[in-house]
Amino acid sequence: MRVGIRILYIGEIVGRVGIFSVKKLLPQLKRQYEADLVIACANGATGGAGIGKAHSVYLHKLGIDVLTTGEAAFYKKDIVEAFPKTSWLLRPINYPPGVPGRGFRACQTSKGAVVVVQLLGQAGFQRVHLDNPFQVIDAALPRLKELSAAVILDFRAPTTAERRAMIRHVDGRVSAVLGSYGRALTADASISVAGTASITDTGRTGSLMSVGGMDADTRIGEYLSGVPVWAKDAVATPELQACVLELDTDGRAQSIETLRVPCEEEFNEGTRNSD
Repeated sequence: MRVGIRILYIGEIVGRVGIFSVKKLLPQLKRQYEADLVIACANGATGGAGIGKAHSVYLHKLGIDVLTTGEAAFYKKDIVEAFPKTSWLLRPINYPPGVPGRGFRACQTSKGAVVVVQLLGQAGFQRVHLDNPFQVIDAALPRLKELSAAVILDFRAPTTAERRAMIRHVDGRVSAVLGSYGRALTADASISVAGTASITDTGRTGSLMSVGGMDADTRIGEYLSGVPVWAKDAVATPELQACVLELDTDGRAQSIETLRVPCEEEFNEGTRNSD
C-alpha cells in the first residue's frame, strides 16, 4: 500500500488549447497516477499572458488544486480583485507587503499536508522587479516548515542559471524545486542526495507546433521586423507536459517522472469542444 504523497504538476498552461488539453486529459491522469494533489502553472492561461478570473475558477473546477502564476500574475484586470478571494491561486511570495493575494498555500491531502510556495526570479524581467528571491525563501522557510515537512517550491525565472542556483540554494530544505518560464520541458529531472527533487523547466501544456504555445507565423514576423506584436495562441497538436512527484512522510522526494501526453482530440475553435 502506497503511503507517500503523490503530486501531479502540470507545465505552464498556454491559451485556449492548453485549457482544452487539461479538460480532456486531467481526469485520466489523476486516476492513472493516483494523484493526491494537482498543481499547475497558469501564468499564460488567458491568451498566453496572465490568467483571467473566469479561467482561474474553471481550471480549479477541472480538478487543479493549486494554480501558480508569475510575472504576468496581474496582467488581467479582473484577477486583481479576485486574488484575495481565490484561495487556490498563488502569486509570487516576493511581491511587496499589501499586494493582493497569497504566495503560498498549505494543502491538506489524505496522506498529509503539502505546502506550495511560489517565487519569482530577478534576472531578465523588464516589467516586474521583486524582492531578492534567495533572501525571501530563506526568511519564509521556517514558517512554511512549521505547516508541513513537504514544501514544493515553484520558481519562475527567465534564466537557466538563476533557476539552477535556486535549486542548489534550497537543496535539502524543500521537497522539490520546479522551474518554469521557458515553456520547454527539460530532461534534467533528478533527486539530490539530500532528498530534493528538481527540474529546470516543467514545460508547457498547449500547442506543440508553436513558439512557446503562441502562433509561429506571428512570432517569426516579430523577429523579422523587430516590431513587437501581441501574438495569438496556437492550437495545433495539443499536448500536456507535466511531472509526477512522490514524497515520503518526512517530505523527502522519492521519485520524479516527466510526462508528455498528446491530446488525441483536436481543438476545433467555435465548436462545443473548445469551451
